[in-house]
This record gives sequence, C-alpha cells and structure tokens, in this order.
Amino acid sequence: MNFAKTKSAQTIGLGAKIIDVEIDLSKGLHSFTIVGLPDKGVEESRDRVSASIKNSGFTSPKSLNQKVVVSLAPADIKKEGPIFDVAISLSYLLASGEIEFDAKNKLFLGELSLDGNLRRINGVLPIVSQAKNEGFTEVFLPKENAREAALISDIKIYGANTLKEIIEHLNTKQINKKSGTAVVQTKKLEQQPKTEIILENEDAIIDFSEIKGQETAKRGLEIAAAGGHNIAMYGPPGTGKTMLAKAFSHILPTLSFDEILEITSIHSVAGTLKKDIITKSPVRAPHHTASYVSIVGGGAIPKPGEITLAHRGVLFLDEFPEFDRKVIETLREPLEESEISISRSRGTVTFPANFILIAAMNPCPCGNFGSKTKECVCKPTDLLRYQRKISGPIIDRIDMWVEVSQINYEKLSVDNSEKKETELIKERVIKAREIQRERFTTAGRKIKTNSEMSAKDINKIVDLEKSAMEILNTSAKKLDLSARAYHRIIKLARTIADLDNSKSIKSPHILEALQYRPKRNQ
Repeated sequence: MNFAKTKSAQTIGLGAKIIDVEIDLSKGLHSFTIVGLPDKGVEESRDRVSASIKNSGFTSPKSLNQKVVVSLAPADIKKEGPIFDVAISLSYLLASGEIEFDAKNKLFLGELSLDGNLRRINGVLPIVSQAKNEGFTEVFLPKENAREAALISDIKIYGANTLKEIIEHLNTKQINKKSGTAVVQTKKLEQQPKTEIILENEDAIIDFSEIKGQETAKRGLEIAAAGGHNIAMYGPPGTGKTMLAKAFSHILPTLSFDEILEITSIHSVAGTLKKDIITKSPVRAPHHTASYVSIVGGGAIPKPGEITLAHRGVLFLDEFPEFDRKVIETLREPLEESEISISRSRGTVTFPANFILIAAMNPCPCGNFGSKTKECVCKPTDLLRYQRKISGPIIDRIDMWVEVSQINYEKLSVDNSEKKETELIKERVIKAREIQRERFTTAGRKIKTNSEMSAKDINKIVDLEKSAMEILNTSAKKLDLSARAYHRIIKLARTIADLDNSKSIKSPHILEALQYRPKRNQ
C-alpha cells in the first residue's frame, strides 16, 4: 500500500473544519513534502513526525529512499500549527504498511515531541463538536485535552500520552514489518468518561461589605448585573473603584451548561484555557497600554481579543480615558451589537462579544479636578484632551455613569466584616434575571437580559405607566437625549422595576434611571 488517508481538523475563527490528511509514497530520492497551504508550524512537522515514528519503534521516513507527499485538503484553506502531527504519522505508517487499522469515522489530533509524546493543543472543544456533527464516532488526542473534549456527549474520546499508545490501540497488523516478529497487542486506551461540571461555591475575594460607603456605586453595580448593563465609575483615586469592579463578578448569576461550553470554546481557541473547563463568568482587565489587536482581536489568521474573551462575563477597563482612542472607539460595535467583526484580506470573521463593560476613570489626569481639598495641577489643554478621549457615541452606549466620591474617614473605621453583602445582592440579581427569562420566553425571544432588547422588543414587551412615560419624555427634551439614550433609559428602568418586583415601569424607576445619565451633554 502506497497511499493512505486519515482525518484531522483545525479551528477557523471560533468554528472548526475537518481536514483530510493524505499521504502518497513513491520510489526515488528521499524527499518529504507537505502541500495544502501549510504555515511554518505545519511544514516543521516533517522533522517531528520522522523522529516520533523512529522513537516509537517504527521505520523513520528519513531512513528510506522514497518520495513522501503529504496533502492537507481542502487545499484553499490555510493550515497552521502542529495539530496535524498525529494524523500525518498514522497516515504514513498506514501507507508504508507498518500498521493496519480502519480509519473510518476516526479523528486524530495532537502535536508530537521528538520522542513520540503528545503535547496539549488549542481549540479542542469546537473541533470535537464539529466532529460529532459530521458523524465521527471516535476522537484521539493528547491526554491533557481529554477532559475538555469529553464535555461533548455521544462521541468516544481517547486521550493518549504517546503516539505508540494510539498505534497499539488501533493496530490490527499481526507482523511487524521492521522486525519480522509477531505484534503483541498490549492494553487498549481507556475511553474518557463524560466530563461532569461541578459548580463549586467560592467565597468572594472581596465582599461588598468590605467597601466602606459608596452605596450609590453598589446600587449601580447591582442594577448592571441584574440587567447586563454597561457602567462607568468616575471619581478621584483611592475611592474604591477598582475594588468595586473586582467584587462585581461575584454577584453575577451562575452560568448555564451552554454558556460554559461557549466560553470554554472561546478560551480553548485563544489558548488561554488554564483549566479544562471555565465554570465562572470570565473577567478580563487589560492594561491601558495594551495594543489594539490584543483588545479587539486579529492577526493574519484572526484570533479572539480581550473583547471576545470577556464574552458572557466582564470587561473591566481601568483608567478608561488612558486607552488608545482607536481602542475606545472600536467598542462601539460590541456595545451595540454584542459582537465584533474583523476583516482581513482572506475574509471577515465575526466573534461574539456580549459582555458587561465596567469602565473606571479619574476626573482628570492628576485625579484632583473638582476636589474640595486637593488642587488640580493639570493644564487646561491636558484636561480638555483627557475629556475628549471619550466621544459622545461611546457615552451614549454606556447605560450608567456613577460617581465614586471621597468618603468620610469615620466610615472607614466601621467594621462590617460579619455582613455578607455580596450574597444578598446576588440573590436579588438572580431573582431579577429569572423574571427577565420568563418574560422573554413568553414573548418568544431568545435573549437573556434587558440590555439585549431592541426597540421593537421595548414596544412589544415593556409596560410603561403613563406617568412614567410623561416624566421620560419631558426629561428627554430637557436633556436633549438621543434615540439610543432614550431607549437605554427604558431598558435600565425595566431592570430597576424587576429588582423591585414590579410588572410595570413606574415613575420612581424612570427617575432612578435618569440619575445614572452623565452630567455633561449627550
């Protein structure tokens, strides 16, 4: 046999594509060629595969005078990374006749070290999901990826430490071609059991009770968590803005199974998966010096950025105006559409980006503008430049603007350590989310929070009392609100009403929502 084919796969965006790995052997001077738009990482698999096969007890392709051609199809898709190593090795051994097995409905993934060990790879979860959809019944991959892959049910997952273990599991050949001796079948690989998700109760690292005062900010964060609203906190340094943001993630509701799969897939593709599974809402806090690509995503083959890694979680941008203006303006699309589109010469990739934005900022570069006790040392031009970094369209897309001011020193000495404020807030948030879920289910909408409602949803679903409508319209004229800001106030008021367990939006709910608009003009 001089030809063989196995199946592998690679990620494209946040999805996956099954790849045919074909090998043809012919007589002639030794050569080892890989075709099918391989990148440098794929081309280097020639050396990894040759050494791994030799160190697994078989004949190295480099030791024979033969022409080896590896084709990765379809040929018009750029292939990247070492994920094809295992499939290439098995295809070669099949084509050379050293092993025999039925490759039908089997998928092979993994990077090989020179001694034949398998190394962890990225993007396993979306690949296994795609394999299941296309009718594959077995997946062979590195042991370190097995628990992640086993999140997908109804497909057999086999985790291996070495290439030799996979060969011994699959090989049905009775005579070893190299040694001429009988092949002794050793132990088979054990199928990875389905991964059960265990949600552990974790005490908040920072409880809201540890943050003295700032009741307005705490209330704002509770509303933001309940309705999925974006919030900006502004005030002088050292008033607790960062602590409030860190405590925020602990009042978010528990993730559903589908959300866990979605988040884990994203981080698997991005290579940021530190554990097998992500069971808590992600919190991303990039530094203000982070590059545009690291925040938004991109590259020759687009990869997710911080905006997408925060999907179903929190994106915390401290020192908000210090971020590059290009980065700040790019937030327009995800804050409005809950997704980000990245265009490159090879096409456009759309990544999900449904997160809660928490922005924190000082009133000026030195932090003392407007202070009654400290003098602002900023030049007028610096102050103007600082304020102009945040444009009107971005201000419009942030639902809540909350001042975090200096607090009295007497409050700092109050001991609230016994009070578990975070638990109480989380209970109210979960109850409000349940009310929203029931409302959207009844209306036949596949959205989860009030912040996701469209203008059509507002007209169809939201019950606004006449007195509340009059207050809103009067205020909208006085504040010269844009249409976007007008609708965001209604959505915010709907969340406040949900926390109040009110079926309709009443005047107090609208009045509170209006208080969270920025003090400067829209």
